[in-house]
Amino acid sequence: MVLKSILETCAIDQRNQLMETDLGIVRDSLKEIKLRKEFITIITGIRRSGKSTLMHQLIHQLDQDFAYFHFEDPRIFGFSVDDFPKLEEVLGEKYVYFFDEIQNIPHWELFVRKLHDKGKLICITGSNASLLSKELGTRLTGRNITKELFPFNYSEYCTFYSIDQDSDSVSKYMNDGGMPLFLKTREIAYLHQLLRDILYRDIIARHGIRNGKLVEELTLFLISNIAKPYSLNGLKKTFNLGSANSVSDYVSWLEDSYLFFTLPRFSWSLKSVAVNQKKIYSIDTGFAQANSLSFRSDKGRLFENMIYLSLRRKFTELYYFREKGECDFVVKEKDKVTQVVQSCYELNSDNLQRELNGLKEAMDFFGLHEGIIVTLDQTDSFTDGNKHIRVVSAKDWLKNTV
Repeated sequence: MVLKSILETCAIDQRNQLMETDLGIVRDSLKEIKLRKEFITIITGIRRSGKSTLMHQLIHQLDQDFAYFHFEDPRIFGFSVDDFPKLEEVLGEKYVYFFDEIQNIPHWELFVRKLHDKGKLICITGSNASLLSKELGTRLTGRNITKELFPFNYSEYCTFYSIDQDSDSVSKYMNDGGMPLFLKTREIAYLHQLLRDILYRDIIARHGIRNGKLVEELTLFLISNIAKPYSLNGLKKTFNLGSANSVSDYVSWLEDSYLFFTLPRFSWSLKSVAVNQKKIYSIDTGFAQANSLSFRSDKGRLFENMIYLSLRRKFTELYYFREKGECDFVVKEKDKVTQVVQSCYELNSDNLQRELNGLKEAMDFFGLHEGIIVTLDQTDSFTDGNKHIRVVSAKDWLKNTV
């Protein structure tokens, strides 16, 4: 329980702080979000990716008064579902309501549904996919539209630094990533602390994990092995865990917090998809590089992670393909494979045939006539019968997959 007077103080302070904050660069996601009273707007993503700033940009477009409240304010520790009526009094009768990190409050969906039933415009943010989806799937089914917010994309990065979009800026973006506050401060220690905050606040504390050091070691192992396949049994042996189910839970919680994405191997069999090795990717290449030493001499995996993120921003159903050869990315839309994409930092005489053969095998398998190889700065084309393969530069690829 929280005193009404404390809620009043917090609401005033939070609103003032929000409105005094710099609007920052206009996010590309802004044009994709339209507040409608028919739906609750949900913005999800990793902590510190800019969700509150995007919310501020949405507020800036309004011509009505609004209510705003951030539920991670330490002054409201102990806030429960019973405090929502007091909060509603404090916020007053408004047409638009904005709530930051509301998923931390049990049964928050009851309050949000009540406002929605009154015909209010509602926008909420959250940094835990599982907690949000659990409530959305029960009492708010069909009433919400969710938008995932990633760290800055390549175009936003170039806008932030006012630099040209060329191969040099691609390399810088690959090394720096797109976490807004890091790009502003250039403090590597900030990325270290952000990782610890997410692990201990969103995973270890939330799930009551006793051996926090183990989760930290698992996370550092995964972040050092992005773009590589892993198996639950392999991780179980590496970390001497009792069951693969425990490993599955840990990886799932890391995904829920948006630290990682897993990429399954393609199969028409759902069972095979579930049991085959998956590949792991980080939410941000700069974040991964700051928390691992494994990329100092291996730009290929960092580059592949960057290309994966460009696809994941646009598509939700992605796979890798492996038979005799391998193709890095398979894009599936509405039960149909529409693209196959190979990532290669630099094509040369040593890897050209391997990259081409893996891509052509995937094209044959899915009945596609075109495939794409994304490189740092090379452009080329290859034709083999009715198969056409385009080699495109990362600069052009990243611009066109926003």
